[in-house]
Amino acid sequence: MFQDSVVFPILGIPKTRTVTFGAVLLVWLCWSPLLIEAQDAVTDPLEVSALLDVKSNLIDVNKNLSNWNSGDPCTSIWTGVLCFNTTLDDGYLHVRELQLFGMNLLGTLSPSLGRLSHMQILDFMWNNISGSIPKEIGDIKSLVLLLLNGNKLTGPLPEELGNLPNLNRIQIDENNISGSLPVSFANLNSAQHFHMNNNSISGQIPPELSRLPNLLHFLLDNNNLSGHLPPELSELPKLLILQLDNNNFDGATIPDSYGNMTQLLKLSLRNCNLQGPIPDLSRITNLGYIDLSSNQLNGSIPTERLSENITNIDLSNNDLTGSIPANFSSLPNLQRLSVANNSLSGSIPSTLWQSQTLNASERLILDFENNRLTNISGDGTISLPQNVSLWLQGNPVCSTSNLVQFCGSQNDNVDNQGSANTTEDCPLQACPYTYSPTSPVRCFCAAPLTVGYRLKSPGFYDFLEYKELFEVYLTTGLNLEVYQLYLENVQWEDGHRLEMQLQLFPLYDASNKSSHVFNASEVLRIRSKFTDWTIPDSVIFGPYELLNFPLLDPYNVFITSPSSSGISKGALAGIVLGAIAGTVTLSAIVSLIILRRYMRGYRAISKRRHASKAFLKIDGVKDFSYAEMALATNNFNSSAQVGQGGYGKVYKGILADGTVVAIKRAQEHSLQGEKEFLTEIELLSRLHHRNLVSLVGYCDEEGEQMLVYEFMSNGTLRDHLSAKSKEPLSFALRLRIALASAKGILYLHKDADPPIFHRDIKASNILLDSNYNAKVADFGLSRLAPVPDIEGLP
Repeated sequence: MFQDSVVFPILGIPKTRTVTFGAVLLVWLCWSPLLIEAQDAVTDPLEVSALLDVKSNLIDVNKNLSNWNSGDPCTSIWTGVLCFNTTLDDGYLHVRELQLFGMNLLGTLSPSLGRLSHMQILDFMWNNISGSIPKEIGDIKSLVLLLLNGNKLTGPLPEELGNLPNLNRIQIDENNISGSLPVSFANLNSAQHFHMNNNSISGQIPPELSRLPNLLHFLLDNNNLSGHLPPELSELPKLLILQLDNNNFDGATIPDSYGNMTQLLKLSLRNCNLQGPIPDLSRITNLGYIDLSSNQLNGSIPTERLSENITNIDLSNNDLTGSIPANFSSLPNLQRLSVANNSLSGSIPSTLWQSQTLNASERLILDFENNRLTNISGDGTISLPQNVSLWLQGNPVCSTSNLVQFCGSQNDNVDNQGSANTTEDCPLQACPYTYSPTSPVRCFCAAPLTVGYRLKSPGFYDFLEYKELFEVYLTTGLNLEVYQLYLENVQWEDGHRLEMQLQLFPLYDASNKSSHVFNASEVLRIRSKFTDWTIPDSVIFGPYELLNFPLLDPYNVFITSPSSSGISKGALAGIVLGAIAGTVTLSAIVSLIILRRYMRGYRAISKRRHASKAFLKIDGVKDFSYAEMALATNNFNSSAQVGQGGYGKVYKGILADGTVVAIKRAQEHSLQGEKEFLTEIELLSRLHHRNLVSLVGYCDEEGEQMLVYEFMSNGTLRDHLSAKSKEPLSFALRLRIALASAKGILYLHKDADPPIFHRDIKASNILLDSNYNAKVADFGLSRLAPVPDIEGLP
């Protein structure tokens, strides 16, 4: 159509440029509606009105919401408002999250919150909001996280909250909520987390809650619950934690059926005015923590053997009789056994400490005070390991002179359980921030992120034994290295909660002068890990809560709120720039096609570039020419070959800028179609994790297909496990390599977008860099993982 044009030459445009200009004009006409739509997209007016009502009900002491006075919530910067990136069928943008965590807000919650009908996360944690919870929140059918803990809310829980089919987590703890638990909560089929402790909730626990198919954590300690303990709770198929301490169950008994909670990890019924015998809990195979103290339980302690996972047994302050079961000696993970202030009699089994093998970080506390115990079984002598504490005061056995040291007043002094500080010798004046106490490089000066963090229901008594495991767990969940975490001010609180301050340091990089601070995107990523509850809960550490996340200098310069509007400056710019990029791309394609038509008379057509290459422009992934690859490998000299596999040969190459790389050159039988090859490159380019080998670039010329990766100088793990290895890996290094590899695989399975199954994990596909940091490689057999139906966030 363009060769017949006479308009453009008349306008003074040379004919040789006519087709290019025409192509650009045509594409502009096609794409301009998208640009107009992107610029005109606005938030649903009903939701704008609702947000303004929300603000009008709040007292914004610190002026955090001052930018709610102008502009559009989703296309301007409204603090704490996150929106979906695209319009829905109604043509409007909609609010996805309202995150107003820790802003010192007063006032009340507006019923207009119910008009934010597409919202998934409602977060008002740790403010000073009073009044009742609006029943209209029950109209937000899309709601997944309801986070209202740490306020001054009063009144009953609305029955309407039971109408939320997608609700995964309800956190209303540490308020003044009263009234009974609504029976309608039995309809919350997606709910996994009931965190309602430290309120004034009263009445009977509804037996109907036993219908909840996915409930994991039932935390209602420190309330005014009464009546009996429903036996039906044993029917909860996935329950892990039942924590009801400090309620008043009117002298009820613990149902025998609770011994059938086969998935239970923690049973805590301290100070609940319970009577009767202790049920047989031996069938709960994973049970790790029992606290039935401060009740009126009677009878003898069951003699059936408990789970080997048990760390704490607290049966103190009851009316128990009989003897101490000898099978308590066969609990290898036991940290504390307390049966103080009962009426137990007979012998104390010396096997309780003789059968234990404790390392330097482990300890065992045996508290038998104020019973009727008369002697110690065995030869009568006591030789306790240094990290075993035995308390016998108030027993007849203390009349024996050689036991005096165990019969005085005892205090449970817990040493500092934070991380060790190794920065005492670093020069104070040389660091404007903080020296990282755990960095692999001494005196690494960096600006940490400080996070207030609390374990709400941990499954242990002594944290020191689990500290290293906790550091691995948390840094794995945050996709950080273990040395980036430093623990401060670790201390137990009432209710067996463990509070601590986390310091998260940037990754040390000697080649990057700005590595002493996190960039803005990394700060947002880490913060969202906490606020979106995407760090998986742990069997031993239980649920956590975020107490604060202050953005101190230098981070207060570039970010001032949990989030700006979901599409302001980000998605909106992406829409506009994407439309413009699409225009340029299509223009280039059309021009290239037409240019080829003009060059049909030339017999020599270069094979080096393909038209489809115009589609592949990926940041951070370079398109290398064949000549560059040949030069880097000395024309693929055999001396540069470092490996060979089913895909082809692998060469060590040195690029023009001096970068050392690994070049995988496909054999002829391994060549893919160009579309498939480029698709694989695009997929690999999305994978960014410190434990995955990074894709540097590719080459698709001269009938060749090559992938260019970062070079791993210590080769494969298989090389080092081989009998031919000159120096075997130490156990600590093997453990580090295994952990790093697991992190890489976990990222592929859970955090990659889309998730990927590697399908070929083996020692030869785990590579080691110069510092023996492990990285997973070779995604040639990878496939996209099926995405399951998600009932709720973890």
